Amino acid sequence: MKRVVITGLGPLTPIGMGAADFAVAQRAGKSGIGPITRFDASNMACRIAGEVTADFLQFVDPREVKRLDRFVQYALAAAALAVEHAGLTPQDLQSDRTGTLIGTGIGGLETFENQFKVMFERGAHRVSPMFIPMMIANMASGHVAMRYGAMGPSSTVVTACATGSGAIGEAMRYIQLGEADIMLAGGTEAAVTPIAIGSFSNMKALSTRNDDPQKASRPFSATRDGFVLGEGAGVLILEELEHARARGATIYAELLGYGVSADAHHITAPAPEGRGAQVAMRLALRSAGVNPEEVGYVNAHGTSTPANDLAETQAIKAIYGEHARKLQISSTKSMTGHLLGAAGAIEAIATAQALTDGILPPTINLDDPDPELDLDYIPHHAREAQVEVAMSNSFAFGGQNAVLVMRRFRS
Repeated sequence: MKRVVITGLGPLTPIGMGAADFAVAQRAGKSGIGPITRFDASNMACRIAGEVTADFLQFVDPREVKRLDRFVQYALAAAALAVEHAGLTPQDLQSDRTGTLIGTGIGGLETFENQFKVMFERGAHRVSPMFIPMMIANMASGHVAMRYGAMGPSSTVVTACATGSGAIGEAMRYIQLGEADIMLAGGTEAAVTPIAIGSFSNMKALSTRNDDPQKASRPFSATRDGFVLGEGAGVLILEELEHARARGATIYAELLGYGVSADAHHITAPAPEGRGAQVAMRLALRSAGVNPEEVGYVNAHGTSTPANDLAETQAIKAIYGEHARKLQISSTKSMTGHLLGAAGAIEAIATAQALTDGILPPTINLDDPDPELDLDYIPHHAREAQVEVAMSNSFAFGGQNAVLVMRRFRS
């Protein structure tokens, strides 16, 4: 099979926009969590989130803004950032050898809310004719393909919080099989809306540390009380190795392996001992052709919920055995919040940067480690470390799991 490398990184996150700003923010341990400003959340149990504050609309045609849900706007911005970072021009992508695979966990939720309000208050005859094209999940991949004339493989992964990793893994396979030379792959989410915050709050999934938002996302700590919802997008340029070499591209990492699985257990709770996660991690290592002892860093799913962090730690111990004590692990969600369908893509970018730059991102807010969670979670501060192989974990409601394995690229 063809080898697949990562040649462009396009993060749009609550802590920074673009590869350079995102890397700097991670190393500084910056939190992107604050009070919700998009709507009045004063009557809700959770009133905090990770919002995008950067000027992402510079990447969106002003004539199109009102006809695109924010999740598509984010995807277009992240794709533009990735293309620029890869040293590609739009003309380079006008080909049936270029594909798009950008997923979302929920899609156009803000459009959904706004148009249902219109229907109930003014009648169905006043609903926007753009409602469906703005809302449906495949429009991120569709609009990015249209912008660049990318006529190759195009699809959409919708697996909740495993979406971003799943999209990258599936895109990798298109290149491995020789069906594309370049794939724009990743995830996007814009779910900081009243109905999402209300629903997640009512299921007790969100942190309620409203008075101290930057301390609210605290994976692996004894006082973690839920995740913090974030928003944004991440798009990566995946490229066939010889295609990248032929154009003199900078290669940030090699994408080696991908594993997916189902817990087959519960709609929201992870399987006991992270059994489904173990399957995905084992398949990803097998797909990559590496032994567990070769892995030096794990970018954890690390949501800051009591159940996830325990199950993930148990799964890591089961897969890595004694080597688990030597692993360096962190959760970048401690800084960005949980971007749902975009999370896996953002964390794949962080993992590639960790391999390339030799600086591992920290888990901030780990002030009171949970005694049951006794691995090295890189607390508080970024760490210099030359790591050859890394893993990025993503686990979702519905029990769907996706895991990526990548290696530092050496020519």
